[in-house]
Amino acid sequence: MKKTHRLNHLLSVSDLTDQQIHKLIMDAHEFKTEKNFFTQTLKNKNLALLFEKPSLRTRASFEVGIKQLGGNCVYFNKDDIGIGEREPIPDISNVISRWFDGIIARVFSHETLRQLQKSSLVPVINALSDLEHPCQALSDMLTIHEKLGQVAKTRIVFIGDGNNVAASLALSAAALGANFVLCSPENYKISESIWKKAVNKSKGNDCKIEWCDNPKKAVATADVIYTDVWISMGNESESRQRIDDFQGYQVTPELLSLAKSTAIFMHDMPAHEGEEISTGLLNHSQSVVFDQAENRLHMQKAILSSLLE
Repeated sequence: MKKTHRLNHLLSVSDLTDQQIHKLIMDAHEFKTEKNFFTQTLKNKNLALLFEKPSLRTRASFEVGIKQLGGNCVYFNKDDIGIGEREPIPDISNVISRWFDGIIARVFSHETLRQLQKSSLVPVINALSDLEHPCQALSDMLTIHEKLGQVAKTRIVFIGDGNNVAASLALSAAALGANFVLCSPENYKISESIWKKAVNKSKGNDCKIEWCDNPKKAVATADVIYTDVWISMGNESESRQRIDDFQGYQVTPELLSLAKSTAIFMHDMPAHEGEEISTGLLNHSQSVVFDQAENRLHMQKAILSSLLE
């Protein structure tokens, strides 16, 4: 039977309604807490993992999640497919989507995802691009829900580069009614297009999206302090400049002490001690980074079930 075009892709957090985000968190929580909650949502289904960038947590959580849901997956690295080099992206997407039931893509450029989606007959999931990392952010919302009891009305402070993770976090926070603060140097803000979406969304959900450049001021009354690497994949040529620009933005126990006593520390990993965090911070009493990493699996399963059930 010939497949027809589907509309249910996940390239951005903004592709989801507020209600869909809430449901994904509840579904992921159920996958995690109900030990007998196993479903064969992906039975007899095959997923393609197209990864231009290396990965530990994203690849492993998707592969394990797919198998736990009864499906199969095939992993392709950048040399296997040569996206846009060996052959045009539309041709790759058109062919792969006739063999597989879904495409999970981790790419350098968000435009690659758009082209994959345009020519795909099956759902395309963003496993990271230069613009967004929706699966990470949705998983992080699950962690905040678990640790703090709710996401709405919390104050989430992201310290560092306004990168893909920060962008998806801002959109997720706005959708769930959480206050979000980006604390960064002037030249490292979240992209203007995504920032406007988050601000507009926040206005309807009684929360605020803000920017400041003072970490000590930003973390006051914070419920969540989140950071990420200063030098993302693809920015290696800017390493020296970025390290200089982010002096004063390192997250330390002293900075955590300025937030609420109940505040949690988050990092999507991998982490660089001595740069964005001080040595040993991942194991700090307020750190939830390893629970955060575990939750990638449960959220991936919720996302896959939602799109492919």
